[in-house]
Amino acid sequence: MHTALVIEDVRLTPILVSDPPLLNTQGVHQPYTPRLIVEVVTRGGTTGVGETYGDGAYVEPARSLAEALPGRAVTDLNGLFALAEGVCGDVRAADGGGDAGADDRVDAGGLRGVRNAEKIRLSVASAFEVACLDALGKAVGLPVHALLGGKVRDSVEYSAYLFHRWAAHPGPGEADDWGQALDPAGVVAQARRFADTYGFGSFKLKGGVFEPDREIAAIRALAEAFPGRPLRLDPNGAWSVPTSLYVADQLKDALEYLEDPTSGTDGMAAVSAGTDVPLATNMCVTTLAEVPEAFARDAVQIVLSDHHYWGGLTRTRELAGICRTFGVGLSMHSNTHLGISLAAMTHVAATVPELAYACDSHYPWQTEDVITERHTFTGGRLTVSDAPGLGVALDRDRLAALHRRWLEDDGTYRERDDAAAMRAADPGWATPAVPRW
Repeated sequence: MHTALVIEDVRLTPILVSDPPLLNTQGVHQPYTPRLIVEVVTRGGTTGVGETYGDGAYVEPARSLAEALPGRAVTDLNGLFALAEGVCGDVRAADGGGDAGADDRVDAGGLRGVRNAEKIRLSVASAFEVACLDALGKAVGLPVHALLGGKVRDSVEYSAYLFHRWAAHPGPGEADDWGQALDPAGVVAQARRFADTYGFGSFKLKGGVFEPDREIAAIRALAEAFPGRPLRLDPNGAWSVPTSLYVADQLKDALEYLEDPTSGTDGMAAVSAGTDVPLATNMCVTTLAEVPEAFARDAVQIVLSDHHYWGGLTRTRELAGICRTFGVGLSMHSNTHLGISLAAMTHVAATVPELAYACDSHYPWQTEDVITERHTFTGGRLTVSDAPGLGVALDRDRLAALHRRWLEDDGTYRERDDAAAMRAADPGWATPAVPRW
């Protein structure tokens, strides 16, 4: 292998990034959320960057993988995932105990379906894969999308991500000027600002916060304010099957799709059988093991992929091929992410012909970043970079400042916990049982 493409060093930087008080069915986003920045440095002096979740369950396995990577080539992505499975080993300690295999708990830090050891390893390895592709692209003078087979579109469409939210966190946190959105009028005002500022043409509302009729009213208000625009509603599995069918019936003429109205393949299949409204998921199908049953039972019609927990960009393309084979639609899910992940997401989205829906992105909510130039949405789209690698550069001063925040934290925010954040305002709050309604 070419020595210039051999990994010389790997740097890990856990950080805390400010997050607004966005509400979901489990609680509210914390004032700060953990992310992990990965840098892969080659012997040729090229540095590639990646990003993933920053909770302890991810940081500890990442350290093991970082120690094992030097001496390997950035081109050896298959070897990277085999190495991750070997060196990350048993992640029970970082995962809070229990079986290192399947685990029926929902991943509280983002409502991403069941949490298990394989999913944690893939979420870790994904950041290293992105960093390797970034380094390879910079070394050979090609954008990441060229390394994935070439772009089929010059820009990628994104959807406005709407939330019920408070005006401010009750304790620490960075202030913003968005104000509260706790009723349909507040949601519509938020959508208008997103449309005016970024040009978004489709809108997704995070649901499961209030009783279903209140959220139905919010979608109807959006449909009146933005006639003909694609609308989505995502309660993160908070509803029973009967409630899901009720909402689907009430909004059958307004929704582009309904995302994870209820939990699990059984529930989603039952809802799917009772409505013509397409169902999307980032909770029911989040691993390859969940694909056969869900697709065979027509439980979902759209998979919202996420290159973090699916294991990176090449595996996202593999998922796209599976969806194409079974006639299942594909789009992309978003968690609280920064510019590195958004760049990676945009590169892989540019290479998938079947991407028929605007992708999700929290990015407009994030006021802090670790790259030198923030991404700019124009007409609700991001232009796909043709610069070598991902087309982003680290802002080392900002990275250092966000790492200092992580170092100075007493442990309160190093693990994402939306229920704990809610208890800061309501000491009696407990994570609601599912279904909530």
